[in-house]
Amino acid sequence: MKISRAASKANRQRRIQIRQITGTPEGRQFPVALQLLVGLLMLIAIGTVLLLIPGAANRRLSFMEALFTATSASAVTGLSLFPISTELTIWGKLVVLALVQVGGVGFIVSVALFFRLIGHQISLGDRLAVTSSLGLDRSEDIIKIMLRAIGLMLLIEGLGAASLFLHWKLAGIVPAGKSIFYAIFHAVTAYCNAGFDLFYGLPEYPNGIPTDNLSMLILGGLIILGGLGIPIYMDLIFRRHRPFSLHTRITISITLILIFIGWIGLLISEYRQPGVLSSMSFGQRSILAWFQSVSARTAGFASLPGFSELNFPSILLLIGLMFIGTAPASTGGGITTGTFVILWLAIISYARGLDKIQVGKHSLPSNLIIRALVVFVISLMLVIVGTWLILLTNPFNLEQVLFEVVSAYSTTGLSLGITSGLNTIGQFIIMITMVAGRLGAITIMISLLGRDRRKNLVEYPEESILIG
Repeated sequence: MKISRAASKANRQRRIQIRQITGTPEGRQFPVALQLLVGLLMLIAIGTVLLLIPGAANRRLSFMEALFTATSASAVTGLSLFPISTELTIWGKLVVLALVQVGGVGFIVSVALFFRLIGHQISLGDRLAVTSSLGLDRSEDIIKIMLRAIGLMLLIEGLGAASLFLHWKLAGIVPAGKSIFYAIFHAVTAYCNAGFDLFYGLPEYPNGIPTDNLSMLILGGLIILGGLGIPIYMDLIFRRHRPFSLHTRITISITLILIFIGWIGLLISEYRQPGVLSSMSFGQRSILAWFQSVSARTAGFASLPGFSELNFPSILLLIGLMFIGTAPASTGGGITTGTFVILWLAIISYARGLDKIQVGKHSLPSNLIIRALVVFVISLMLVIVGTWLILLTNPFNLEQVLFEVVSAYSTTGLSLGITSGLNTIGQFIIMITMVAGRLGAITIMISLLGRDRRKNLVEYPEESILIG
């Protein structure tokens, strides 16, 4: 056994330097992960208060209804205890829309942008928080990158809203007086992968959003773009005369593969009686299955009629798609496509007898594999514990509860119809799961336990244990 005094001294000096730069006093460090958690909780608190104000709903919302709705909107999920289309006033819907927009771009990023606009300087600590929220590696020029990212987001949402407005107005899907607001609301919720819609609960749309081909394509395109993540945009648009990064190539490839698998899987499992697609034409069946595959990866819009009556193979397929989720640093959730790809490549490399993961003429560092395993294991544990607790306290079967918990953790918003039937304990479990899913497994772990990256001060001899 030996103690590395040099490593210990270096760690102490590094912590002192960080405190001097960021202005954080000894013993009062405020980690980036904790900033993200506190920021999200503050957003939820603000949203809850606004929804409790008289005039936000057509009736007086209970505290739990307001808290659950604010949590779901801030975590860009879409689960709700009541149909917002009929229960909320225009004020309440605007509150939900604002929470979704701020939650989608990130509370820390929104606050940093506000301070920048009013002329305040952003500290190094805040720059690090913004960098982490955007999924970037460096904090240099973070303000320029942040403004570009938000500008691009608003541009995409604006184009989507304009397309929906023209289509819904010309096709008579939405009354003329509501076309603009409906188009903006659904463009934002689709891009932010939130899943809230203003059609569900209306007699004309018992299943929710319009299911005509053009509506499906516009909304599906917004969902896909929102699920790619800011690092992808920075790479695709601003990387000039250089090949795309490995992250961009892998993310786009796995996104297309997962959409295709979900599309074909739903077509097969719901094709025959009593499948929900069995009575439709092939064209209608195809567009609905495609959109549901896109939406299942954390958007939460239900396009399939009789969604709660899906076959077990379809339910299992959607649970898998939801659990994987979208790209890192996107508006979606799940364990992310990056984690899924790394774990899959690790299995392939091990089966081939390789000691390193090699892909695209690059080798991935071993600490990336450990990080992916941590994300997967923590996510799986949260889903299992949440499912077990709800089964203990609520009268629903396993597939309904598992679907609900995975939907909450992946911030998807799809449900088999049990959300409004959950008791108070079940609602709290779902809210905690939504917050954990929005922040991510690593952020939650660091926020609760704290972490100061350092070397082991004590080294022991190695010894193996049996596995497998």
